[in-house]
Amino acid sequence: MANRHGLIAGATGTGKTITLQVLAESFSNLGVPVFMADVKGDLAGISQPGGTSSKVQERIRQLKLDGFTFGGCPVAFWDVFGEAGHPVRSTISELGPLLLGRLLQLNDTQAGVLSLVFRIADENGMLLLDSKDLRAMLQYVGDNAAQFTTEYGNISAASIGAIQRNLLALDDQGADKFFGEPTLNLDDLLQTDSAGRGVVNILSADRLMLAPKVYATFLLWLLSELFERLPEAGDLPKPKLVFFFDEAHLLFADIPAPLLEKIEQVVRLIRSKGVGVYFVTQNPRDIPDNVLGQLGNRVQHALRAFTPRDQQAVRSAAETFRTNPKLDTEAALSELAVGEALVSMLDERGQPGIVERAFICPPRSQIGPINPQQRQQIIQSSLVYGVYENAVDRESAYERLKGAHAATSASPSIPPAGGEKPGFFGSLLSGLGGGSSSPAPRSRGGREPESLATTMAKSAVRTIGSSVGREIVRGLLGSFFGGGRRR
Repeated sequence: MANRHGLIAGATGTGKTITLQVLAESFSNLGVPVFMADVKGDLAGISQPGGTSSKVQERIRQLKLDGFTFGGCPVAFWDVFGEAGHPVRSTISELGPLLLGRLLQLNDTQAGVLSLVFRIADENGMLLLDSKDLRAMLQYVGDNAAQFTTEYGNISAASIGAIQRNLLALDDQGADKFFGEPTLNLDDLLQTDSAGRGVVNILSADRLMLAPKVYATFLLWLLSELFERLPEAGDLPKPKLVFFFDEAHLLFADIPAPLLEKIEQVVRLIRSKGVGVYFVTQNPRDIPDNVLGQLGNRVQHALRAFTPRDQQAVRSAAETFRTNPKLDTEAALSELAVGEALVSMLDERGQPGIVERAFICPPRSQIGPINPQQRQQIIQSSLVYGVYENAVDRESAYERLKGAHAATSASPSIPPAGGEKPGFFGSLLSGLGGGSSSPAPRSRGGREPESLATTMAKSAVRTIGSSVGREIVRGLLGSFFGGGRRR
């Protein structure tokens, strides 16, 4: 029942990180791969055997854990910036306009223009792989807005400029290192070691947390990619992957309603793909009700009740548990010590068990960070070392538009990819664009006016291309956003 999702909640300093570490260890020992973000930089210790902490030794004696042994887990480190782990990349096209619009903090009008730019790129076979591809495409659409207005709607220069500025600011935060190829192969997150233990994938997120929207958007993209890529599996004996979403309140902060609806759908349906999603946050009220209702496995650490609003939150949290007649749940929530929690897990029939007050066992691995030498040793001994370290920059929208800028033509049409021949419709456009020995008068915008035949032929090309031609397919939330992953 671990793929039925869960929640780890509690005030700061109550033991949420240790609970996450203990759960990750247990999943790994059962052969289940784990993905989690290391927000504070102290989860890397899961790679090393523990035992040096006096508090851990005291807890072992307190709980009388006879035969308790220490040991680390197989670990793979990942880092969007490529410094503290293997680089993680995705293309602009795979992220898609909805998530990218949120990342760029666009308003509705600007987000609509961004979606339009993606559509034009798709219908013309333009690959949007990295930031410079998108900037080149934005410039092209802005310079030729009049050409696209009839078919796609108005494109304001102000919206194009706003997107360009926000994209530049995003690149300054390091997004230019995230956008590109080779993109992350999700199979590399589903590995086990030679002993059959699941690999714990740790995303270095201490720098990423300086841009909370980037952090939340990246993890949402990763979750949506898992949903799209993995086949239906139903209820397996154990999950294919357990995904821990730390600082989960950042995902739902200032989120537009359409995106929240898609998140709810993914959380509800990704269970059938064999993936368990566990949200880690300070208060259950940080999670929308429709998502919270999907989280059957609960570990609730202490909540502080210093204000009337806090007291109401404690009461609400207590009401979400299945009642235990022997336990005053509301009172216990304020009394729990560090390392204690109220726990309710799903039974074999998928029903929540009654809430119980419990101690959290100590981790078998090291509590706290590791030194840089240990981290580098683990990175260099990884099976994927060398696969993602070097970026690849193949021909895409930027290169094609850069080549088209130097060429002279009767209209600002996009050249075919890879220098291929224009084909029947390209020849038709070429023929309709010429035929006159004297130069045609230029418009006030500096471009040569198109003839009626040229305009009609271009419209036909776009219509046919959009219905049967090749479309760049983005991997944002699978079929919910109308596309599969580009192969």
